[in-house]
Amino acid sequence: MAARTPLSGVRWFLWMRNDSLRIGTLTGIYLSCVLLAWLLVANYIRALDAYAGPRNIAASAIIIALFAIPALRFHRDPGKLFAAGLTAWTLLTLVYIGAEMFFHLLEQRVEGLQVFMLGAVSYGIIALLDWILLMCVEARHRHMAQARATGASAGSRHRH
Repeated sequence: MAARTPLSGVRWFLWMRNDSLRIGTLTGIYLSCVLLAWLLVANYIRALDAYAGPRNIAASAIIIALFAIPALRFHRDPGKLFAAGLTAWTLLTLVYIGAEMFFHLLEQRVEGLQVFMLGAVSYGIIALLDWILLMCVEARHRHMAQARATGASAGSRHRH
């Protein structure tokens, strides 16, 4: 089995024995940092206003890439995937609600509860699809194993 490359900053969180909580916390911190950087650049660096479209696309791409960390880490365990994703998105939502206090127009676009529901439902759907895929793979594996066992035992009975 190949060794996994740990996420940046994972040593600080080794006291958390639960993998899904640790990965969710780290992912939430990463997502929150990207959100805060996005808001600060968008609101305080006027020289980049001409590049608002590419800036938003780049920030969205980074958030989507970070959003995928729990899904990629726990692709064989939908329960842990959902727990890690919900932990990450909860931290992001808390930072978003805190940012609403400083950026007053932010809550007119999307409220904190809507941000939370977006992440919770998204991770729920990803975990559900992962679970369905795992069930299909398991059913196929059992069917193939049963077919091999039946074929092997049938072949040994007919030999003389």
